Amino acid sequence: MTDHAHHHHDHHGHGHHGHDHAPKNFGAAFAIGTVLNLVLVIGQIVFGLAANSVALLADAAHNFGDVLALLLAWGAAWLGQRSPSARRTYGWGRSSILAALINAVVLLVGAGAIAVEALHRLQDPGPVGGMIVIVVGLAGIAINGFTAYLFSRGHDDLNIRAAFLHMMSDAAVSLGVVLAAGGILLTGWLWLDPLASLLIVAVIILGTWGTLRDAVNLAMDGVPPRIAHDDVQAYLRGLPDVIEVHDLHIWGLSTTQIALTAHLVRGDAGNDQAMIQTAVRGLKQKFAIDHATLQVETAASAEICALRPAHVV
Repeated sequence: MTDHAHHHHDHHGHGHHGHDHAPKNFGAAFAIGTVLNLVLVIGQIVFGLAANSVALLADAAHNFGDVLALLLAWGAAWLGQRSPSARRTYGWGRSSILAALINAVVLLVGAGAIAVEALHRLQDPGPVGGMIVIVVGLAGIAINGFTAYLFSRGHDDLNIRAAFLHMMSDAAVSLGVVLAAGGILLTGWLWLDPLASLLIVAVIILGTWGTLRDAVNLAMDGVPPRIAHDDVQAYLRGLPDVIEVHDLHIWGLSTTQIALTAHLVRGDAGNDQAMIQTAVRGLKQKFAIDHATLQVETAASAEICALRPAHVV
């Protein structure tokens, strides 16, 4: 018995699709962001001790967490560019999904810690070191805002988006600290400080939830959010002489690359290789799927294909 299954594999470049304004490599952004945030941490420790401000020291610890988050995202972006090997046949792209996941979880845990501290301080507000806090807070807004801007063009990449959100949420924290300190200087209302913290926590949770959901989805081999499974299936089903599509899988190899495998059942007519070339090109252009593996079967071989039933993975 001859089997008419043909395998074809195609793997064009590793580029981004759609919005090609983003730089290919965020290495410079990571380097600048890491250095600036380290300077900020040192400044906050020095001035926090000088102003006897627990808030500034807490923010220093928080910003040190950011430096680690930036290094993590940077490491993942770098690993993702390494070539596949016999042991890691897909390369290290998955590390970007893990980094986005860890980044989002760290942000949410940090938000929880800020909330607990703020609730304590609502019950027992302490004095806040006025002007020093404002000046250091403004520096925090500038540094975190600028670092976020460096990552603002990487929204197609979940790892870069997580780094961007992390920096934006820190700029928001610093803004809240400045506004609260200013308000306290004007009114003497000490509860403004913890209240601002709680508002910031709400902003962080709202901003991070989507990233966490997307990162978990990719980690679980879910279909990447910008791709509609039904549209891909309809596209493959519409290829010349294709009478059925089964065993269709779509998943993220990294936060930017998407893979697909499918079995296409054809009537006896036509050139399989030409159809596969067309399909691979179409998947790349329409859906930005750059790693497609297609198996072509005749109606007879599809009958005995073990992967045909919908419930079989």
